[in-house]
Amino acid sequence: MGRIPPYHWWKTVFFLIPAISVYTLVLGTLSIASSVFDRRGHFAHACARAWSWLILKTTRVDVHVEGLERIVPGTTYVFVSNHQSIYDIPVLFTNLPYQLRIIAKASLAKFPVLGWHLRRGGHLFVDRAHPDHGGILNRWRALVKDGLSLIIFAEGTRSMDGKVARFKAGSFLLALEAGLPIVPIAVIGTRKVMQKGRLRTEPGHVDLIVHDPILPPTMASPSVRDAKRLADQVHAVVSATVQEWTKKQSAA
Repeated sequence: MGRIPPYHWWKTVFFLIPAISVYTLVLGTLSIASSVFDRRGHFAHACARAWSWLILKTTRVDVHVEGLERIVPGTTYVFVSNHQSIYDIPVLFTNLPYQLRIIAKASLAKFPVLGWHLRRGGHLFVDRAHPDHGGILNRWRALVKDGLSLIIFAEGTRSMDGKVARFKAGSFLLALEAGLPIVPIAVIGTRKVMQKGRLRTEPGHVDLIVHDPILPPTMASPSVRDAKRLADQVHAVVSATVQEWTKKQSAA
């Protein structure tokens, strides 16, 4: 006989997924419609924040934020975060009071409503098989002119074990060329809410730690080696924080 799925599997499949589908349809439609009169995507971002807040409340995820006083409102930043779960995105969008855009997989652009929202809202897409470095940088510069900050999940994919994998240099090369301050961010606890490859969510507590901005050195032509050096510097900050706060959560 097959094993009966646990309670949270049933709740995820028959309550949470339908609820999120409704949130996505309603707020995604409003977001897409707003792009007709709001070219900068500010209203679309408000829809994304509302969507994120609803998901966290429906799943019963509470978030403790530390370090927001280290960053200056109105400044354009590159936020670099570890990636434990798909819940990292609603956690960041709900709790960072900035106009945020992400670099997403090109395949997401094909999804109805969600992909349309991301494209019309000014988010960036990258084809991992054939990355267009110059095209991404040009689109990013346009975002910077509008004062929009960027979120980068520098590991490139979600962690399977909760450890912070080495950060990829490509995004940091863009950051060096843009000359924007980089803010290391650690997200701890979202993996317990929903693990990669598991169709089940659970209520939980998440810690979001914001570190002091790192101002990259001014370079006329930064190299991949320069980007790797910066990636390792930011990785050391985020990885140490994740280890420290994971121990705190385990001991609590």
